[in-house]
Amino acid sequence: MDTPHTQSPTVGIRRPRRLLLITAAALGAGVLTAPTAIADPSADDWAALRRCESSDRYDTNTGNGYYGAYQFDLPTWRSVGGTGRPDQASPAEQDYRALYLYRMRGWQPWTCAATLGLAADADAASGTPPTRAEAAYISGGTISSQPETSTPEWPGTVYRYGDCAAPLRTFQLRMNELGYDFQGTGCYYDKTRRAVLDIQRANDIYPSGLLGPKTWHAAWHGTPPR
Repeated sequence: MDTPHTQSPTVGIRRPRRLLLITAAALGAGVLTAPTAIADPSADDWAALRRCESSDRYDTNTGNGYYGAYQFDLPTWRSVGGTGRPDQASPAEQDYRALYLYRMRGWQPWTCAATLGLAADADAASGTPPTRAEAAYISGGTISSQPETSTPEWPGTVYRYGDCAAPLRTFQLRMNELGYDFQGTGCYYDKTRRAVLDIQRANDIYPSGLLGPKTWHAAWHGTPPR
């Protein structure tokens, strides 16, 4: 395990050596196992990464500033919507956030990925947030053929700056899955306004800053903000 480096919040889990991309052809039998139903790395790749990073211990906390099975630091964990501390999150949550990070940045944040020669694929750094159903395979779950969740019913109220309501908390928690860092207060202030405007601009909705039905639906089924 590498000695931790001082990092800015925009740096990954730990500063790795330059990622070595090795193709399956160069590996003969290859690091990758039989493909999953999606184009993400195989469950065996993730297991190898966990063994290298943390001895496959989801609850590990050695006091070095990196936590859990995938050795997230806190800024990186929060950058992909994680709350609390990684080692205190469930295995499924850690798996999901690890896949989320892979979709945002590929294998780059993990030193062990380069050590193991893990190959990137088309989903690496694609910028497309995964669903929780897509992450289920990492620990041996199955990928559901059904939508993960339906959009929560539109509450029938247009929310604006200064409002506080339970549906606003639902919106904030959804935005955490898209990389935001809400505490889920349910109150509409500057941070919520920024998220609303981000969703509106990403989906060609007039940027009014009002959380209405089009913006609500786009938060679950529209184009994620960049």
